[in-house]
Amino acid sequence: MKTRISICLIALVFSTAVNQAAAQVYYDTSIPNPLYQQNGFVKQKPSLDEVPDYQLVKSKLPVPFWSGRKEVIDCYWKAWELAFRNVKKATAANRFVQPYISPAFNDHIFMWDTSFMVMFGRYGRNAFNFQGSLDNFYSNQHKDGYITREISELNGAPIFEKFDPSSTGPNLMPWAEWDYYQFYRDQQRLAKVFPVLLAYYEWLQQNRTWQDGSYFASGWSCGMDNQPRVPKGYHLEFSTGMMSWVDATLQQVFAAKLLLKMAKVLHRETEVTDLHREVTELSNYVQTRMWDNETGYLYDRFRDGTLSDVKSIGSYWALLAEVVPANGLERFIAHLENPREFKRQHRIPALSADNKDYKPDGNYWQGGVWAPTNYMVLRGLSLCGKDSLAYEIARNHLDNVVKVYEKTGTLWENYAPDVTEGKYRKDMVGWSGLTPISILFEYVFGISADKDEGMIVWDIRLTDEFGLKNYPVAGSGLVDFWCGRRKSTTDKPVIRIHASTPVTIKVIWKGGSKILKIKPKS
Repeated sequence: MKTRISICLIALVFSTAVNQAAAQVYYDTSIPNPLYQQNGFVKQKPSLDEVPDYQLVKSKLPVPFWSGRKEVIDCYWKAWELAFRNVKKATAANRFVQPYISPAFNDHIFMWDTSFMVMFGRYGRNAFNFQGSLDNFYSNQHKDGYITREISELNGAPIFEKFDPSSTGPNLMPWAEWDYYQFYRDQQRLAKVFPVLLAYYEWLQQNRTWQDGSYFASGWSCGMDNQPRVPKGYHLEFSTGMMSWVDATLQQVFAAKLLLKMAKVLHRETEVTDLHREVTELSNYVQTRMWDNETGYLYDRFRDGTLSDVKSIGSYWALLAEVVPANGLERFIAHLENPREFKRQHRIPALSADNKDYKPDGNYWQGGVWAPTNYMVLRGLSLCGKDSLAYEIARNHLDNVVKVYEKTGTLWENYAPDVTEGKYRKDMVGWSGLTPISILFEYVFGISADKDEGMIVWDIRLTDEFGLKNYPVAGSGLVDFWCGRRKSTTDKPVIRIHASTPVTIKVIWKGGSKILKIKPKS
């Protein structure tokens, strides 16, 4: 009888405790950021418009031409076909505010996938507002500035708890927005996104840094899920490894520099004075504590102060952040030219081939070739004046992607570095659209917006006849380019340019250049 009473009392106490726990309301420990009050996306009325039909808007897209390379042009159009297949409308269930391009992966939208997708999507602005895809992240910002990295397309739920190390990142949205601004000079949008991006940056400062100011991440939050970076004993994908992560730290330097540029355009410099200090301190940290002078490379830094020996493609964010030690730039870039490291049959693997965990078939981020990281490296090479190397890598990457397209009829999530093969998800556009669209235009055709001088630069390296029609510029203008066949890269190109709006174009070829001021024909 005594035993039965004791058991009943224990059960009653346990039941009461369970009920109390179930009723527990957790304190909201968020510290509101005043910038959140300027976030116009959180109260934005959802646009439930239907998405465009690809066949009906195809004529509004840029039209490339390349004599003798029909397979490249076919791959280009396949990328747009797949992209529009993955354009979806906002729904009452997911509470998104804008129609968007889906990563075509798992019924989730991803922060860094979307940031890269809008970079090729900007060329299709006349057919669909791809940039609005980012608005669905901004509208989910918390009052302390936090933005989740991954959201369900079905019900709008965040996939991670806020303070999980894998809950957010990488911080690439400032790049995506600044690039869009430089392309279209849309100051109204820049003003709208600036407080959102600055509040998010400040959240990362407060919640993703170690005592020394460096930033941490995880396999998932850095985006390169299974890359062998954390020390033994830590979870490969979800643990910080107690490390200072080189890519996360570099991305913050890059983002801070872009936010400073935005603030200057918007006359809000007084709000970002602390970012100057952040750039200086983080740049010094990278150059003194993450740079290994013996190997000429940047590495993750372990808890005990030693450096990793894993040469990840993530280190090349240093080119865009412009923090490589001046006396080490040539050696750092030379790794891209080493066949034992990154110069494989298909460039550039995400992990150096001299790593023990490198896989010739890629195995995701253990050697896979990815459009977004390749594009990041190419943009970094352009920034430091290595245009010839950028062209060489771009041609290799595009040619390999097109060879796989000829074999399979589609694009893939990533590609093997040592064989001609697409890997994992097929029909992946998604960010793989960067290769047959952005990389074709900017690095193979050589047509890109000059970021500082407000002109279009046409760096002509092909000797084949090629051209591009309906190239969009600021406002609603369109430009058509044509270049005739040449016998040699040193021959002065014969070109024709037509524009619907006044544009300035700097034409460059091997051994010469000229600046043209194009006016519409009346």
